[in-house]
Amino acid sequence: RFGKKVGAYPGYICAAVASIVTGKPVKWVEDRIENLTATSFARDYHMTTEIAATRDGRVTGLRVHVLADHGAFDACADPSKWPAGFFNIVTGSYDFPTAHLAVDGVYTNKAPGGVAYRCSFRVTEAAYCIERAMDILAQKLGMDPAELRLKNFIKPEQFPYHSALGWEYDSGNYGVAMRKAMETVKYAELRQEQAAMRAAFKRGETREIMGIGVSFFTEIVGAGPSKNCDILGIAMFDSCEIRMHPTGGGIARMGTKSQGQGHETTWAQIIATEIGIPADNIMVEEGNTDTAPYGLGTYGSRSTPVAGAAIAMAARKIRAKAQMIAAYKLEVHEDDLEFDIDGFRVKGLPEKYMSMKDICWAAYNSVPPGMEPGLEAVSYYDPPNMTYPFGAYICVMTIDVETGVYKVKRFYALNDCGTRINPMIIE
Repeated sequence: RFGKKVGAYPGYICAAVASIVTGKPVKWVEDRIENLTATSFARDYHMTTEIAATRDGRVTGLRVHVLADHGAFDACADPSKWPAGFFNIVTGSYDFPTAHLAVDGVYTNKAPGGVAYRCSFRVTEAAYCIERAMDILAQKLGMDPAELRLKNFIKPEQFPYHSALGWEYDSGNYGVAMRKAMETVKYAELRQEQAAMRAAFKRGETREIMGIGVSFFTEIVGAGPSKNCDILGIAMFDSCEIRMHPTGGGIARMGTKSQGQGHETTWAQIIATEIGIPADNIMVEEGNTDTAPYGLGTYGSRSTPVAGAAIAMAARKIRAKAQMIAAYKLEVHEDDLEFDIDGFRVKGLPEKYMSMKDICWAAYNSVPPGMEPGLEAVSYYDPPNMTYPFGAYICVMTIDVETGVYKVKRFYALNDCGTRINPMIIE
């Protein structure tokens, strides 16, 4: 689909129905020109924003109206999700006591629009909306835009935070992130340099002036809670099945499919951390709908928060059974054991130890009486909430006021990535 995500397009349905009717495999092949002709486009938003604030810069209210141009017709199923989506994250990282949002979807004579194209269901537009409004407010009040943001951030002690528009933010430390970004770029020195260039410009000594852009975002990702999300009526949980072999290796199957994110590495790393089997000994299998447990796929920054959690839960089920087997073999109560990297040790007697590799063999040969042989588990995870990562961006650029030629001198991005399962994947 050349980047378009999630929506069920007519071609998908027609190919499936044709295969059922004919009893033969039917493939739907679409080139780029056909895609551009028939597909939906990302967005056409007209946003009007009002902020109420005190003279010292404390925000007190937000009102936003959005006119969402949906084009001439619905090009995919579930069209109502895309014009509205998660735009009610529009309060962003700020502690607004009150807020009101209205989104009107309209049909026009344009190409159909509103799909999820390289954004998380209108989060991108919401972030732009509030950040641009905060910049304008800073200009109106004569305040530094970074200081205005720092003054209005949600405080760490307010989490979990219930926004005025109904979302529950799980965690965050916005002030620390913004200050770290400012310290890294030497923000105070940049403002001094900017003032010096402006003075030189007024004296006619240069044609260039300097701009410093500041922005902060809180994004809503990890699409999954059934209470909030579905795709074609199917709850957005995710799943994992892990089966350990007598040799100490294993295979893991998930409902996701890597698109270059490095799932194979990340998923194996989670399992290795949870049960102590080397990641190289874990075979990760994705994308085979004949064998994989049911899942809702890869999109909306949901793979690790939802599928990753399902993987960890399945691995913990395996570790729990492994502990019972180890207790039987070491002739102790299972509560007397502790997990130690790649096996179980008896508390206070570290020399009494059984590795996970040995436990895998025992699981198929000498389990406790009454226990089923084997070492495998399946887990389905329906998260209780979304996740709310955040970040600070600072951009420095110059522009020649006569020619309009600009140069980006510096760009600094600080992103909250949560728990780093595998740092190399992040890099």
